[in-house]
Amino acid sequence: MKNLSILILAVALIACTAPKNVEIQPVPAILPKPQSVEMLPGTFEFSETVTISANSSESYGIAELLSTYLTGIQISNKIVDEDGSIQLNLDSNTDSEAYKLNISDEGVSINSEGTSGLFYGIQSLIQIISNNQEALPQLSIEDAPRFQYRGMHLDVCRHLFTVEFIKKYIDLMSRFKFNTFHWHLTEDQGWRIEIKKYPELMVKGAYRDETVVGHASSHDREGEKFDGKRYGGYYKQEEVKEIVAYAAARQVTIIPEIELPGHSLAALTAYPHLGCTGGPYATATTWGVFPDIYCAGKETTFEFLQDVFDEIIPLFPGKYVHVGGDEAPKDRWKTCPHCQKRIKDENLADEHELQSYFVQRMEKYLNSKGKTIIGWDEILEGGLAQNAVVMSWRGEAGGIEAAKLDHDVIMTPTGWCYFDYYQAGPEGEPLAFPGQMTTVEKVYSYEPIPAELSEEQAKHILGAQCNVWTEYILSGDHAEYMVYPRAIALSEILWSPKVENRDYQDFVERLNDIGPYLDEVDINYAKHLFDRSAN
Repeated sequence: MKNLSILILAVALIACTAPKNVEIQPVPAILPKPQSVEMLPGTFEFSETVTISANSSESYGIAELLSTYLTGIQISNKIVDEDGSIQLNLDSNTDSEAYKLNISDEGVSINSEGTSGLFYGIQSLIQIISNNQEALPQLSIEDAPRFQYRGMHLDVCRHLFTVEFIKKYIDLMSRFKFNTFHWHLTEDQGWRIEIKKYPELMVKGAYRDETVVGHASSHDREGEKFDGKRYGGYYKQEEVKEIVAYAAARQVTIIPEIELPGHSLAALTAYPHLGCTGGPYATATTWGVFPDIYCAGKETTFEFLQDVFDEIIPLFPGKYVHVGGDEAPKDRWKTCPHCQKRIKDENLADEHELQSYFVQRMEKYLNSKGKTIIGWDEILEGGLAQNAVVMSWRGEAGGIEAAKLDHDVIMTPTGWCYFDYYQAGPEGEPLAFPGQMTTVEKVYSYEPIPAELSEEQAKHILGAQCNVWTEYILSGDHAEYMVYPRAIALSEILWSPKVENRDYQDFVERLNDIGPYLDEVDINYAKHLFDRSAN
């Protein structure tokens, strides 16, 4: 097909190396750090116009995004149909995330066998452009990710975030080469996605009467302070489709999480018959773990959840669905005649095996719909579902056990990957999860593959993700502050090649170098590590 091009007007690039400037330039700061960078003599200098060409309809979509990014750094543009000085070449159409980026005196070229690779190539290019406004250094980059799963999570149940912020969250994560957004959509404190067959989920489950203020120490009103304001909302299915499409254009897959059997108080508030006691229930106004969960003995529970997933599955085309499985107290099950009958009828040993039955039954249903389930590491208790992926959060033990059982694993241990923890202070810091701290340096020290695993077992470690629980995070600005720059540290752990001794000071220096870029993309990042800000 004819080359498709984008004309970049105003301050832009053109292939004209100044004869006097042929020395090798310093290695530009790129985060995450590429696999291989070879610096070459000379520069690719700025002039008034440059074109970006795309060799296919798929690469043209990436060119449009590059155009948008350039606009964001004050370079106007329009699309024209001619060869370009920046060339985006899709060599085939696979799911490859690898790319080659070359800057020479003839121009810029990015080559990949997949649109994802082209996309990651332009992320590296934009960082180079942002920090070299007068001339780009000539270089050759060959790059590919270490891990296939590079995730970021956001809890929208404790506190709700706008569609526009969700898009921004996805856009920012994609700029640092994360490829998976784990969207936590249901909780005790709110149900956040439209299910048309069950309207009470939106009428009752999506709202709570008020919200506890500060660090709550119990579920009781006594001794706690509440704001007295009704709180809630949900995402309409059309909004979800819009967000999923936005993410896909940025090479991000969204994994929805529908919690079961625990963290289900909002659903029980809407449909009390799904609980063991029959209610009444109320959407939680405090934090923590609650005893009322889905009844595992009633067929109506499974019918409800299957109906919910029948509406969820068409909205999310990715491979995975997250079913939670964590923090499910068994108190109600122990005294529920329906649950006890289920234990007897299914020849189960105890309530832990009943939870395994619950998860395995839902897994079988979701497998029949072409989905693979992910669950928190509690799903190991009582027997692991046959094809389940384990998300190891209570340290690494669950992930190690699952990998040794030949199950795939996503690492997200609290000590390194929970970004609702304080990153400094806590004096002078916004409210965060009490008593815990995860610094940027600690994140940067993390190694996702435990030493206890053999080389074969280590292949089951798909990658890792950061988790952002929002009990104490009330706004998008606050969320960004908690996430960045810690997420950038994690992105380098997941993307860049493993090294025996990571150079944290080198990372901090490169982080400072891309500070202007962080400002340009409007991230409300924590400034502790930046020279231009007070520590």
